[in-house]
Amino acid sequence: MTSPAIAQHLIGGELFGDAAKERRNPARPGDVAVLAPVGGTTETDAAIAAAVDAQRAWATTPAPARGAVLLKAAQLLTERKTQIAEDLVREEGKTRAEAEGEVGRAIGVFQFFGSLGWSASGSVYPSGMPSTTVTTRREPLGVVGLITPWNFPIAIPAWKTAPALISGNAVVLKPAEITPMSATHLGMALRDAGLPAGIFNVVHGRGSVVGDALARDPRVAALSFTGSTAVGLSLQQTLHARRARAQLEMGGKNGVLVLDDADAAKAAQVVAAGAFSLTGQACTATSRVYVTPGVRQAFLDELTTLAGTYVPGDGLDAGTKMGPVVSDAQLERDVSAVQDAVDGGARLAYGDASADGLRFAPVVATDVAHSDPIATDEIFGPVVAVLDVDDYESGLAAINDSPYGLTAGICTDSLTHSTDFAARVQAGVVKINRPTSGLDLHVPFGGVKDSSSNTFREQGHTATEFYTWEKTVYTGLE
Repeated sequence: MTSPAIAQHLIGGELFGDAAKERRNPARPGDVAVLAPVGGTTETDAAIAAAVDAQRAWATTPAPARGAVLLKAAQLLTERKTQIAEDLVREEGKTRAEAEGEVGRAIGVFQFFGSLGWSASGSVYPSGMPSTTVTTRREPLGVVGLITPWNFPIAIPAWKTAPALISGNAVVLKPAEITPMSATHLGMALRDAGLPAGIFNVVHGRGSVVGDALARDPRVAALSFTGSTAVGLSLQQTLHARRARAQLEMGGKNGVLVLDDADAAKAAQVVAAGAFSLTGQACTATSRVYVTPGVRQAFLDELTTLAGTYVPGDGLDAGTKMGPVVSDAQLERDVSAVQDAVDGGARLAYGDASADGLRFAPVVATDVAHSDPIATDEIFGPVVAVLDVDDYESGLAAINDSPYGLTAGICTDSLTHSTDFAARVQAGVVKINRPTSGLDLHVPFGGVKDSSSNTFREQGHTATEFYTWEKTVYTGLE
């Protein structure tokens, strides 16, 4: 049996914290994957204080020097990739390939933002006054809080942390309770890369305690949150009450429209990859599919065949294509959603409402009413509802008939329909003949409606906008 990894707080450059809580491997219930401390308001206050003390010197550090630290951290993550990925598999449950891909994403994010240390910042404008130049500067906010989820426990902290740091801010990160080790690895890489003490801090603990303390503390200028819509909107109220900046990336119920002119096999591959990869535990996962009559049966046949290839297993075993569900609570949510759909008249073309431990096979539900909760509510599991629509217009309307608007897709050979879909669908990310999950790190990411605060986008150059404010400077030349 592998020894547990030890997660710790990182505050003021020091790693510490008693092993107060254990996290077990979802694929091997007898395997204690991680031991972690449980922090509270005391640790949060200390982390914020350390960040405040360190931030000013970091902000005045030349941007290329800040970027060099991020690039060094990327190098250390690369050297440690195998161990980090194994710890990620053990604490979260995804497959080794998925974990290695996620660590690679964190590496790429740090490389991208590290390189921005040498990029131009600000703009030059013509002035209406003689002998005058007008320029803009982007200034760091100060101390920012980050609250991140369990499903991408190193990638999401990385893509929030990197733009914050390159912009000159100090960070206090509250990672998800059930995936504490990935955040600890991130902190150790930054510390070992030479990041000054107090610039990046990690506090483990309950969101209702640590997260709430970050949201309420007047020393925290902004908070970036990824998680449920209910929690995100509550945090937004707290932050806005004290005029602090909020960035929210929340739930999704991502739809794909499959038209008669689509290749049934290719469309099924697109949907299966979006629905069953990562055990469906992604905010961008495909969870509802609208299919027109001419392709319905061929598509369904192909999709159920592909569903059978996603056999849940231990992510550390070679050949495992889909890992277990992350927790008992998530499994109960998956099972309940499927059973309620069946009770409401749905037919299961593949899978059922049973599980072997936390190993839950894909489910394809058909004969589903458009108002059924399996078609409207986020489940966060490998469950996809296939619904009937008459034509393109009714399919587009069905996808837009949702409180969420994160990602959406269409499978078609029609340039007319794909172009119109991209223009009219209510989603922050549109995929044409591609899975709804899977994103490039250099392009903006975010949703609309209840999927996002829809204010500042994450990832790419635009990510730094949330972590900075713009100053306009007039310079007289005589």
